[in-house]
Amino acid sequence: MILDHLAVAGATLEEAIAHTEDALGITLGPGGSHARYGTHNRLIGLEDGLYLEAIAVDPDAQPEEQPRWFNLDCFTGPARLSNWILRSQDLAAEKPLLPPHAQSHVQMQRGDLRWLMTVPADGLLPYDNLFPSVLQWQAEPPAARLPQSHCRLTRLILSHPEAAELQAALDRIISDPRIQVEQGAPAMMAEFGTPHGVRVLR
Repeated sequence: MILDHLAVAGATLEEAIAHTEDALGITLGPGGSHARYGTHNRLIGLEDGLYLEAIAVDPDAQPEEQPRWFNLDCFTGPARLSNWILRSQDLAAEKPLLPPHAQSHVQMQRGDLRWLMTVPADGLLPYDNLFPSVLQWQAEPPAARLPQSHCRLTRLILSHPEAAELQAALDRIISDPRIQVEQGAPAMMAEFGTPHGVRVLR
């Protein structure tokens, strides 16, 4: 599996957008809605085929299914980097490598985009939501057609009290030197090289 994108959640989409733009000195591009979970987003391309997503519950949409993905039903507090998503070429074959709680998946669609994605039944991913979701695109990945930020992810740091267990679970599915696991309270931080210098997104 490889890294696909990062997600910044907020109590509102406006808060998630503002947090992302202020942290990185960029302007997010357009996005859309996810009818299944009643959420909406805005996107921006990153270097190396990745992208960044600001996401929140859409107050004007009634979800077709709950709990919502990314544990958004329980989101409180300021906007923050909340999730990271991996890409699989064959989710059915690779799903057994994931923790049992993270193996259930759903069919998603937004406009002409279609993908499979792991979403736990309760919406909460393992290790206090720090474990990645995994998707399989059923069309061309969208990163290349997004507006580009000219930002490059240099480090993604995951902090958790069960750091050794989290590291072992990740070692089964991805090898990426940018991803670092540290001992500590649950938290996530991403470091970027940007046109404005090194920026940090928490």
